[in-house]
Amino acid sequence: MIRLFDYWRSTASYRVRIALGLAGLEWDSVPVNLVDGVQRSTEHLDRNPQGLVPVLEIDGLRLTQSLAIVEYLDETRELGLLPVDAGERAKVRALAQAIAMEIHPVCNLRVARHAVTESDGAITMEGWMRAFIGPGLQAVEQMLEGGDRCYGAGVTLADICLLPQLYNAHRWGVDLSPLPKIRRVEAALAEIPAFAAAHPDRTPK
Repeated sequence: MIRLFDYWRSTASYRVRIALGLAGLEWDSVPVNLVDGVQRSTEHLDRNPQGLVPVLEIDGLRLTQSLAIVEYLDETRELGLLPVDAGERAKVRALAQAIAMEIHPVCNLRVARHAVTESDGAITMEGWMRAFIGPGLQAVEQMLEGGDRCYGAGVTLADICLLPQLYNAHRWGVDLSPLPKIRRVEAALAEIPAFAAAHPDRTPK
């Protein structure tokens, strides 16, 4: 049995749901409500000492960190998410990490909430998110080739990182009109069943 401990709006969990779908796997979703603080419960901390989602139980393993999980699925289910050529692989990882390691961490809910609280209202949640998501995506736009995928003709790790981040961008009112390459990729990925099925609106809350 495969179990995914996740939260419907978590972009990291969203990435893993996409990868599971691409692998054609079925799993049980176990919601961990981040807003209610369930991630800090003793039960969840036993699963992941970081108190984060996602956590994936698969193949007798308990895995954490979304990129590590996605690469595990790629390697064990032969998803082809990373090119064979080392140079191309580095480019795909650079795109993925520009999102997952640059934009995402500073826009994590607990980070943004801390900034808002410590600013005594000078910073709003919307303002914080837009200040980092917008410029981060502008940099990614410059890194893209301009096709229907982030890199090359097939789905890669970069695509799995991009679409969840765009969900957050829409949620916080980030203007994507100056980003035609990103919008083209977004439209193409949204048509892929595994990406569509992983959308937060179709995820147990």
